[in-house]
Order: sequence, then structure tokens, then C-alpha cells
Amino acid sequence: MATRYAALLRGINVGGGKKVPMAELRALMESLGHEDVRTYLQSGQAAFTAGHGDEESLAAELSGAVAARFGFDVDVIVRDHAYLKGVADSCPFPAGELEPKQLHVTYFSAPVTEDRFAEIDREAYLPEDFRLGDRALYLYVPDGLGRSKLAEHLAKPRLGKGVVATSRNWNTVRKLVEMTEA
Repeated sequence: MATRYAALLRGINVGGGKKVPMAELRALMESLGHEDVRTYLQSGQAAFTAGHGDEESLAAELSGAVAARFGFDVDVIVRDHAYLKGVADSCPFPAGELEPKQLHVTYFSAPVTEDRFAEIDREAYLPEDFRLGDRALYLYVPDGLGRSKLAEHLAKPRLGKGVVATSRNWNTVRKLVEMTEA
């Protein structure tokens, strides 16, 4: 049975490094046997249909193919439509009332717990805030990500140790749900 997925490639086409043209990414994914491959923007997300594998094996397969084709390693997270819809539907912040630039989701390759973030004095960053979900962190930044001190703190490598993490703004979160609908 074929399943619709999104692939989230971490850190490509950002700051002049790790260039992956979207047409080439689509062709690469099609060469892996995936169908109806569509990319969104240039920042590393693609929707596709796969008749084999699971999220972890598909992510490893794509990561290996990108390394072989482009000559550099890229972390990849693959999630199915049900998961992506669940993340969007479970947002603890009033997404419909916020500007998309104020809300972001960091997707993790594995579950994370509150213990990982225990050192953060959340009140010191208010009105910025974050909440955990299913392999996801929801980040509310009223002045946008570029001005966020909380986002800067959350990006520290020790907080992401042992997991792959990649963030998307709310527009992209919604678009991924739409692109993975059957």
C-alpha cells in the first residue's frame, strides 16, 4: 500500500552552502522509486508517495542518495500525512489568530521530553514560549524568529544532542499537511 510522506531536509540551500536544486531533488527521489514528488520552496521539503519502507528507512535512503549525488551529508526526517496533520491540529497556541511568522514547529527524529529543556527559565523569555508535542516543539515568537532570544537558546547544540531537529514556520507546516493529502 502506498503512503504519502513529506521529507524534511535539514540545512540545505541556506547561506550559500549545501546547494540542492529542487528539480534535481525531485529527479533523485523519483530514481528511488517514489511517485508524485513535489517540492516546496528551496529550503528542503518534498512530498512524495512511497510503496515501500517506513519513515526511518525512507529518511536513511534519501540521506544516503543526497550524499552520493551531491557530495555532502544532509539529515532527513520523513513523516507521513497523519503525523503532520496531527502536529498541526495539536498546536497549543492559537494558530488561527497569529501571523505565520510568529509560530514555528521544530520536528525531531525521536521523542524528546521536558527534561531536555529543564535548564531554560521560560518566564525570562515571556511572551515568547514553547511547548512540546509528539516529536515536535511548538515555538511562539511574537516578534518573529530573527529577533527571538528563546529561539537562539533553543538552537544550542546540547539541547539537540542525540536527535535530528529541523524547524519550519507555520505556513510551511500547513503546506506540508496539504501536500501530503492523498
